[in-house]
Amino acid sequence: MTEQKNQVTRAAPEQSNDYRVVVFGAGGVGKSSLVLRFIKGTFRESYIPTIEDTYRQVISCNKNICTLQITDTTGSHQFPAMQRLSISKGHAFILVYSVCSKQSLEELRPIWELIKELKGDVNSIPVMLVGNKCDESTELREVSQMEGQAQATTWGISFMETSAKTNHNVTELFQELLNMEKTRTVSLQLDTKKQKKQKKEKKCKETNGAIPENGDASASASAGASGAGVKEKCGVM
Repeated sequence: MTEQKNQVTRAAPEQSNDYRVVVFGAGGVGKSSLVLRFIKGTFRESYIPTIEDTYRQVISCNKNICTLQITDTTGSHQFPAMQRLSISKGHAFILVYSVCSKQSLEELRPIWELIKELKGDVNSIPVMLVGNKCDESTELREVSQMEGQAQATTWGISFMETSAKTNHNVTELFQELLNMEKTRTVSLQLDTKKQKKQKKEKKCKETNGAIPENGDASASASAGASGAGVKEKCGVM
């Protein structure tokens, strides 16, 4: 009976048009600030405790449109059932601590253990350990970048330091997390028909010898030819 229950609990989340990212961390580490900076481009100085909020953004999955659903979880330990449900439904996870609080890193240990318990094979799941507030002074730091990296290596997951306040590595965090997805191609770049048409028109102008401001048509043609085979990088719309 127990074995059957574990098998059901560890079942992977169903494939759908939603790609669900769950953000965990102690209260005050900046989980909501990271999500709001990424989704809305804003930052708030005041701390408002979260029970659970969900944010959505349109992204690309296997070249089709789907929804990135980011669940900003509570920093409290009073809602274990909500934690288990979020993990069961999640496709990817961000574990956030503050570089100014060693205790906040320690509080991620039971969360990581619960993810392993509910998900089973975590090697195929995108998980990122994130040291937020890296803009703070050295005097306020309690966790060095090397210590954060070492902890991530021990757990076998990826690592990055961020600052929601200065917008350092925020977009990179979510893009890198999506790049780690192995079951499907997920990207923040939504390549719509309009964007494709604009790219095609721009390429045609370059190919037809559009003369730059310095008047060097040969340089323009050469640049167009050399850039033809360059693969475009994914980015936010």
